[in-house]
Amino acid sequence: MASLTTRCPQGFAAKISRKGVSSRRVVSVRADGNSIIKSERAKDPNRLVFADAESLKYLDGTRPGDLGFDPLGLMDPVNAGGFITPEWLAYSEVIHCRWAMLGAAGCIAPEVLGKAGVIPEATGIEWFRTGVIPPAGVPKDLYWTDPFSLFWIEVIAVQFAELKRWQDFRNPGSQSKQYFLGLEAIFGGSGNPAYPGGQFFNLFNMGRTEADMNKLKLNEIKNGRLAMMAMFGYGAQATMTGKGPYQNLLDHLADPANNNILTNFAKAASY
Repeated sequence: MASLTTRCPQGFAAKISRKGVSSRRVVSVRADGNSIIKSERAKDPNRLVFADAESLKYLDGTRPGDLGFDPLGLMDPVNAGGFITPEWLAYSEVIHCRWAMLGAAGCIAPEVLGKAGVIPEATGIEWFRTGVIPPAGVPKDLYWTDPFSLFWIEVIAVQFAELKRWQDFRNPGSQSKQYFLGLEAIFGGSGNPAYPGGQFFNLFNMGRTEADMNKLKLNEIKNGRLAMMAMFGYGAQATMTGKGPYQNLLDHLADPANNNILTNFAKAASY
């Protein structure tokens, strides 16, 4: 491998590496007081996932979890249109990761706790049955209110929170100027809507240094992607087996030969 390194007085460093017929450029820029450091992803070419010359033109490693993977060219600025922009896609991935992590845990927790006897059997049901609104006249002893009222409270509350989030994405920092029961300062944000920070969104003051924060961002995106795959798996298993993920796991551990992905496909095809 041949390499060429050049340095300029302003602290600009460029390293061009050549291996075979392919080449990549890694740029590290340091400015007074602030630093913009591109990911160390390029130091190990083996970390790239199905990257090609085109995707590496705009996926330069500055975003958490950027491994150059973009087979459809969705992050290419040339393909941006309307609200579908690289900034929006990167932001929406983080939000979907967070919802998926909450969902993956929330879907399996009642089933596990119900089988362990920690919560009543009536509430320890499979995740895909909990969203069904029962008939009118159902007893209210399961929750603090009837299912219909609970449903509409959730719709209104989540819609309000999502609108506030959308407004902050379109105009970062705008929510600190909009009256909200004297809590405007909490919603001021950091200028980056995906990572608002502050006393409310970073209660434990994690990531005190830039390096620590970048590490946390990377861990979050990795776990979030796994959670999104888990949610897809939950849905696929529920469709094929009619059971929750925890029961699927117990069945597989009890009889791996007859309870696995291949036998599940076979059973689903025979219906």
